[in-house]
Amino acid sequence: MFKHSLKTFLVLFVLSTTTLYSSAQTAGEDILNTVNTAVPFLRIPPDARSGALGDAGIALSPDANALFFNPAKLVFNEKPLGLSVSYTPWLRELVNDIYLAHIGGYYKLDKLQAIGASIRYFSLGNITFTDASGGFIQDFRPNEFAVDLAYSRKLSDNFGVGLVLKFIYSNLATGQNVSGVTIKPGTSAAADISAYYEKEVEVSDRDAKIAFGVNISNVGAKITYTESAEKDFIPANLGIGGAFIMNLDDANQLQFVLDLNKLLVPTPDSTGSHRELGVAASILGSFTDAPDGAKEEFREIMYSTGLEYWYDQKFAIRAGYFYEHGTKGARQFFSAGLGLKYSVFGLNFSYLVPTSAQRHPLDNTLRFTLLFDFDAFKAEGEDKPKTM
Repeated sequence: MFKHSLKTFLVLFVLSTTTLYSSAQTAGEDILNTVNTAVPFLRIPPDARSGALGDAGIALSPDANALFFNPAKLVFNEKPLGLSVSYTPWLRELVNDIYLAHIGGYYKLDKLQAIGASIRYFSLGNITFTDASGGFIQDFRPNEFAVDLAYSRKLSDNFGVGLVLKFIYSNLATGQNVSGVTIKPGTSAAADISAYYEKEVEVSDRDAKIAFGVNISNVGAKITYTESAEKDFIPANLGIGGAFIMNLDDANQLQFVLDLNKLLVPTPDSTGSHRELGVAASILGSFTDAPDGAKEEFREIMYSTGLEYWYDQKFAIRAGYFYEHGTKGARQFFSAGLGLKYSVFGLNFSYLVPTSAQRHPLDNTLRFTLLFDFDAFKAEGEDKPKTM
């Protein structure tokens, strides 16, 4: 009845994900064999600060967005309470109603514990379903969201761990019927587990800090949109990151960050047998299942690196680079951004410049994040003169 419209919608959805190639294509002698998952919005970084650093953030100095990259960092925040609001346009050069909205925050229970929460909402705009003759059936607004709850604890002055539990909801074409199969919302539950280490050091008589982090995220049940027993993997991921911060003097600071990420889901093979694996088996096998062996496994690693400069902790300039192998999606881009800190809030911007022929959903798009400092609100209130 409406296969043409549904097909158009599905093409649009695929273009909006992090997986942009078909495994049947070829590039020279290499076979394009991307790793595909459902709900790829779970891997879209919501933070404009990290967006300006090539999407690196696992060991980046903590703020209210730590829950996405490494929840173990939450308890290392200097302030007891923080909130972040982000907006990311998606496929802006094609449409104007697809976006990712994110709000998250944390609260330090004491010096050793912190809790956090966030919600990510991904809107895929408005879709009009029609029948075979082009007649109107209905308008529909597909959307997805995830709700995260986090706990972070210090095990020593320099080392901490974090745990996140999340609920995932994906509503792409609910109520529609294709070949006698009714489409319904997909739901899943998942968890993240992470660790973070930081240590103050001295380099050339200057104060510095090194940090390392690891985050195993989105480990959870497969998801389906029908009553079929066939289900799709969600984007379980292993992220490892490092950071080096140096105070050049009392007013100037540099931070260098590097992240490596690898999806913990099966690499597609010609038989399709990977779809039958369970979650645990797929995670363990994701390091050795590539058809082209170790060479292809290393190609599945994504690299993010960036440099951040702060002046007086009030103004920041950022630049970064993201690299994904050409046979695994070919996302390669430079990024840049600015950061401003005022007494009660901070504002971050980022902009993406592609460096490969593969188009990126964020090509030439400005995204932003607002950070709120509730300690500053409190301090301003205390500084106001009391009236009788």
